[in-house]
Amino acid sequence: MYPINVKSEIKQLRKVLVHRPGRELLNLTPDSLSRLLFDDIPYLPVAKEEHDEFVRIMRDNGVEVVYLEDLMTDVLNLSSEIREKFITQFIYESGIRTPKYRGLVYEYLSSIENNRLLVLKTMEGIINNELTKSRARKGKSLVDSIEEDSSFIVDPMPNLYFTRDPFASIGNGISLNKMYSVTRNRETIYAEYIFEYHPDYKGMVDKYTDRYNEFHIEGGDILNLTDKILAIGISQRTQAGAIEKLARSVFDDKDAKIDTILAFVIPNCRAFMHLDTVFTQVDHDKFTYHPGIMCKLQVFEIKDDEEGGFNVKEKNASLEKILEEYLNREITLIPCAGGDEIAADREQWNDGSNTLCIAPGVVIVYDRNNVTNEILRNHGLKVLEMHSAELSRGRGGPRCMSMPLIRED
Repeated sequence: MYPINVKSEIKQLRKVLVHRPGRELLNLTPDSLSRLLFDDIPYLPVAKEEHDEFVRIMRDNGVEVVYLEDLMTDVLNLSSEIREKFITQFIYESGIRTPKYRGLVYEYLSSIENNRLLVLKTMEGIINNELTKSRARKGKSLVDSIEEDSSFIVDPMPNLYFTRDPFASIGNGISLNKMYSVTRNRETIYAEYIFEYHPDYKGMVDKYTDRYNEFHIEGGDILNLTDKILAIGISQRTQAGAIEKLARSVFDDKDAKIDTILAFVIPNCRAFMHLDTVFTQVDHDKFTYHPGIMCKLQVFEIKDDEEGGFNVKEKNASLEKILEEYLNREITLIPCAGGDEIAADREQWNDGSNTLCIAPGVVIVYDRNNVTNEILRNHGLKVLEMHSAELSRGRGGPRCMSMPLIRED
């Protein structure tokens, strides 16, 4: 079996990648929220409990769950050379500009002998006062005099529990993404090392896009509708140029079956940051959506022209008709909160449309979206609710918190 096999949004989920929230959430402050793309500070003990419940639900339904931090630890355990390369690259990508502080951080990270603790420290960030002993030995500089002891030398990565975004599984390959913000783009270093070195993936996974590309794209905008059709959002976080690069790579791959990409242009705003925050598939013939996108939605079909270019045409039809055309069946669209304008805005903000389908007609959702959840049940879906008081503060739902690695064909 291929180590990556995802050709659907709804077929039985067999293996998934997650990240358990850690001390990176403790390093969020009111002053850093905007820069780190958060609206509020989750309470870590409860966030961990909620995430553990999420994992428990998946495991109880036959899903193998692997953790990002575990896979990355496996990689660093392979050799001291890989560990050295990772530390050096991490420091460079953290944007530390002064030679002294690059050296201090290198010394500090190198002193962490346990590779799992090293991985977690790179995720949680480094505060100035953690370097006190090393700094004292090397004398005080002007930078030392200005920087407060509580200032961050390396920012935390609080968005890491949204494993959907740094890379995306597409068929038997991946897109390793250049992300929208500097803050989140650092997250993709872990996927780079896992797919480059981990024995479960090394040399066995095609890479359709690379984290060093000029255009940004994120996994929350990529939906595998069938083995032949991808839906990709043009959103706040994904550019049209990135979709063309991905399309070229996929169309050129003789082993890939994808021959059509549907580009969904959605409003460019924080509330609709990814396609999967406003539109997800929940069964063979059912999708959830946020009513607020309907009057602004554009859909373009992209196909290979067999000469190195594309045939692109806009689809001038309703979303329902477009999906029926490509999926070759009648489609039911289920509006978030049943279409009630106030409830829909409220529940979409709390990811009422961001469902994780783990089998046809079986979805994991946040319990707080009670209006939408009841409507899903009324449409015959099996709804598995999880607690979400703290995880939802990061503006991402169950789909955002999961990267499928294997689904049944």
